[in-house]
Amino acid sequence: MRLLALTLALFVFSKPALAGIQDKVAAVAPSGVVLVLDKEGDDLVAQNADQDFVPASVAKVVTAWLALEVLGADYRFKTHFYLDSDRVLYVRGGGDPFLVSEELALLAPELVAVTGKEPFTSLVLDTSYYPADLRIPGIEDTDEAYDALNSALAVNFNTIHAVRRGNSVRSAEKQTPITPLAVSQFRERGPKGRGRISLAQEDPSVGVRYAGELLVAFVEQAGGSVEGEISIGSVPENLAPVHVHHQSRPLSEILTQLMLGSNNYIANQIFLEIGAYRLGGPVSLEKSLQIAEKVFAEHDIVEAIELKEGSGISPENRFSTYGLAKVLQQFAPHAELLPKTRAGSRYKTGTIPGVRTLAGYANTSKHGLVPFVISLGGSTGKTRFRVLRTIERGL
Repeated sequence: MRLLALTLALFVFSKPALAGIQDKVAAVAPSGVVLVLDKEGDDLVAQNADQDFVPASVAKVVTAWLALEVLGADYRFKTHFYLDSDRVLYVRGGGDPFLVSEELALLAPELVAVTGKEPFTSLVLDTSYYPADLRIPGIEDTDEAYDALNSALAVNFNTIHAVRRGNSVRSAEKQTPITPLAVSQFRERGPKGRGRISLAQEDPSVGVRYAGELLVAFVEQAGGSVEGEISIGSVPENLAPVHVHHQSRPLSEILTQLMLGSNNYIANQIFLEIGAYRLGGPVSLEKSLQIAEKVFAEHDIVEAIELKEGSGISPENRFSTYGLAKVLQQFAPHAELLPKTRAGSRYKTGTIPGVRTLAGYANTSKHGLVPFVISLGGSTGKTRFRVLRTIERGL
């Protein structure tokens, strides 16, 4: 009887308490979509939770979860190198999203150690792992760094970070040598002063050639050289790799950087790898969407998560609130990959015109870390964090 009485008392107490937090959330964002679940999957807060919404960059949480499910936390992207009898160096890109200057500084000495310091006669860049007609929905033809094209072989997220003073261009990064193509591109399209631009979308070969130039610069720093031209072509079928570079960062570390910087290029490089890993290369959006749907089916959320690409940049992505919450329940063991608020909540933001989203794990005193989803309209993102603070304090 005492146990029954205690249970009834807790029930009677919890209803007003939950009603109180519901009212507080409604006071902050009366038309917002808000859902908070406890660890058993029961509603703690549910406001307009039956509405689908555009996730914006919150979609990256789904991409990260899919990548961990399919590729695994220790997965490392690879870049293959080949050398023929005439010392022509071939590079076959493998879609490494983090082939940045610091990575080339590690790669180049390894390559020179394997191949020797005798000059390479030329450099051929093989990008066949990504089809030439690959396009990501939502990526526009702009100079914005966040609109960089996805590519089998690109460096520094297919962007150039430089400083322009008049006709003079220098690198904005001490770790990145300036190259002739970087100078010409920044003179043509870069802002005055410091800035970052994506490589020209109307000609994807520009980004590939820039990757070749930057690789040559790091090979020279390592004591090697390339005497001839840089071109785009195919690796001869009879050649075996002389060196395979494994990305120094495992997937888990790349995902941490993705959640922090919310880079659309990185997100879709990872998303494209999901399909090719299961179904073989070359990559395609269709392959990755096919694998994503299989994983969704395994968790009974096929109808709840509609992806068009992996970054959230497309406004055609549509999630149900409970569908995303279910993904968050599955992703919970990896919550530490997400940025943290002062109160200890883990979160991912999403922002496109007219859409402000926030999702992750609210740190509450009574329930611990619990999954939450917030989707608001409007032009300010501050309200979503006010809702989160209300949840943190009220639960």
